[in-house]
Amino acid sequence: MVMKADIGVIGGSGFYSLLDDAEEVQVSTPFGPPSDAVTVGHIGSRTVAFVPRHGRSHQFPPHRIPYRANLWALRSLGVRQVLAPSAVGSLRADLGPGTLVIPDQLVDRTSGRPQTYYDEGGAVHVPFADPYCPAGRALAVARAQGDGWPVAGDGTLVVIEGPRFSTRAESRWFAGNGWSIVGMTGFPEAVLARELALCYTTLALVTDLDAGVESGEGVTQEEVFAFFAANSERMRSLVAALVTELPAERTCPCGEALAGVKLPFPLP
Repeated sequence: MVMKADIGVIGGSGFYSLLDDAEEVQVSTPFGPPSDAVTVGHIGSRTVAFVPRHGRSHQFPPHRIPYRANLWALRSLGVRQVLAPSAVGSLRADLGPGTLVIPDQLVDRTSGRPQTYYDEGGAVHVPFADPYCPAGRALAVARAQGDGWPVAGDGTLVVIEGPRFSTRAESRWFAGNGWSIVGMTGFPEAVLARELALCYTTLALVTDLDAGVESGEGVTQEEVFAFFAANSERMRSLVAALVTELPAERTCPCGEALAGVKLPFPLP
C-alpha cells in the first residue's frame, strides 16, 4: 500500500535526513516521472512527501526540471500543503547572504517552460494575484524570526530562465523595478501548485548579492552551492518545525482556487 502524505517538501538532496521511517515511492503522472523517486516519511506526527527538485544527483538544470510531474506526484500522494526552500541571489544590498526571504510576490522572466496543466479541453484561469499561501507565509515568518534568522517577511522574487546567471544590466534592471531577489526555480512551481489548489510557500535563502549589486567577478555556481550547503542544517531545522506547525485543516483561500471552474479532467 502506497503511503499517503499531507505535506510536501520540494528542495535539495540534503533534506532526505528530515524524515523518519522513510520509504521511496515511485509515482507515475500524465506528465512523465518526477525528478526522482518521492520519499515519504514522518516528522513528528506529520507524514511528509519529499521531492528533490533537481534530482538526487542534481541531474536536472532549472529549465529542465519536470515541474508538472513533481507537483502532480505530490498531490496524488495526498499532499495539500507544500514548502519550497531554495537558493536565491539578492537584488538589494540590505538583504545580504544568510537572509531568509519569504516572498509575497513573483515575476516570471522564464521562457519555454510548460506552466499549466490545462493545455487542452477548455480554458482554466486560476487566480494568481497573490502567488503564495498567506497562512504558510505568516507561519514561516513567525517561526524564522523566533529562530533568530534575519528575515524579510515580504518581497518580490523574479524567476529567470537560467541556467546562466544574470548580466549586470539585467540585475540592475530587476533591482530598478523594486524586485528583491532572483532565482531560477520558483516558477512555474508556484502557479502549478495553484492550478492544483495546493498551498505553496517559498523559503528563499539569500546565498549571494547579484551581479548588479556588487562589483567583482559576479556570482559563481560554486559559491552558491557552498553557501547553501553550509546553511542546510539550519534550513532543515526550519522546515521540520514548519511541518509540525502547519494547520491540519486549511482555512486559507488556496484550497478554493478552482471553485466554480470546470476542469477538463479530474485531479488526483
